[in-house]
Amino acid sequence: MAKRRKLGNPLALTVMVLLSERPMHPYEIAQTLRRRGKEHSVKINFGSLYTVVQNLEKHGYVEVTGVQRQGNRPERTLYGITEAGRTEMLDWLSDLIAVPVDEFPVFDTALSLLPVLPPDEVAELLQDREQAQNVRAAALRGVLTQLGDLLPRVFVVESEYQLHMIEAQLEWIRGFRKELADSSISGIEEWKAFHETGEMPRDWQDLDERNIVLDPGHTV
Repeated sequence: MAKRRKLGNPLALTVMVLLSERPMHPYEIAQTLRRRGKEHSVKINFGSLYTVVQNLEKHGYVEVTGVQRQGNRPERTLYGITEAGRTEMLDWLSDLIAVPVDEFPVFDTALSLLPVLPPDEVAELLQDREQAQNVRAAALRGVLTQLGDLLPRVFVVESEYQLHMIEAQLEWIRGFRKELADSSISGIEEWKAFHETGEMPRDWQDLDERNIVLDPGHTV
């Protein structure tokens, strides 16, 4: 089980990783995140970046290391990681890599509520998603091809993983759409009847009465 941490925002971890390279001021942190394309793998609110840095300082994970002066520009406070911050950073990152957690992706949520939509409409919506994901996959392949000659692979593994997950989702969507098209998925007759009559199929009502727990962690 992952530890309960003082800070839970992954952006805080990202900031600590950057500051482990060298002291930076928040604006430089934001520019570095943009330049490295981290907004595609970390949910970044650049407007709250200063607050994230302040919270890290509050908990003793970063500290002021100096002030940067450039011409007539306002002074900028430089922050560096502390030993406590370095320990937290390494421990936190290790947890994220090693310990699976329930992340509740919104697509999973949508799939869990699928029967409220008619099967034909679901098939069309999944086709729309398939087309959009194909575009995303093509864009990622292009980026990886470009960066493959410029960067060591260790710096693009998150993009590789994102592409792999998109391709896996596409494979599932294609298979599921085929099952919808040929009506081979179990329960589709009840599903269609539900939308034709507006009444919950008796077989579906029985599922609740039988107290079946749809939980991978539950032993029947």
